[in-house]
Amino acid sequence: MSILKVANLTKVYGNKKSGLTVKALDKFNMSVEDGEFVGVMGPSGSGKTTLLNILATIDTPSSGELFINGTNPSKLREKESALFRRRELGFIFQDFNLLDTLSIKENIILPLVLDKLKIKEINQRVMDIASILNIVDILEKRPYEVSGGQQQRAACARALVHNPSIILADEPTGNLDSKASNDVMESLRKLNETKKATIAMVTHDPFAASFCDRIIMIKDGKFFLEIVKGSNRQAFFKQILDSLSVLGGNYNDIA
Repeated sequence: MSILKVANLTKVYGNKKSGLTVKALDKFNMSVEDGEFVGVMGPSGSGKTTLLNILATIDTPSSGELFINGTNPSKLREKESALFRRRELGFIFQDFNLLDTLSIKENIILPLVLDKLKIKEINQRVMDIASILNIVDILEKRPYEVSGGQQQRAACARALVHNPSIILADEPTGNLDSKASNDVMESLRKLNETKKATIAMVTHDPFAASFCDRIIMIKDGKFFLEIVKGSNRQAFFKQILDSLSVLGGNYNDIA
């Protein structure tokens, strides 16, 4: 079953009257199945950020359709859209987006508090996910008291604690060193395997991408190619590197 389906998605910025327009996405198609871990890669200016913003319902397409769990978010009213975003989507950002005034546990439970769940269920969900991500011992600490990798794992917990249909991850290892990056990607892989979490991740990092089941390459707003992981992650990593060299663009910022 497709959790995410994108059909002929096009996004044009600028003024058609003046003729100054930029096509950030051009009839782009992709789908993500239930329980799949999919990565999206492409050079700077390829349309990755525009795609993620549309998937996150922050932006709307100029044409084409987006379905998340069978719903087209662009057809929803403003209040319905906010509720849809909160319940159906989980977000992981490059800069963690944790509130320093709250403890790690309080940051994680925010989506559950908004949904007015009972305290017993909240605590059960937090302990369950914190155990999987190995962050039980930091739950009472503030974000500034723990490492970047621990903060990002806490952000992963917050993204999944309300059981969204799909997690959208934006460069989740972008601000981390190699060990913390590995820890975070292992955590996402674990969530995908044990919780059957459906994840769509935008990344520049071929190492992070090698944890995915499948990689979709995007260039100039268009679908470029797809790579599917076999049984060997090392071979998959090599395929990603080879594909990036064919794709071109600026990859000097690869981690």
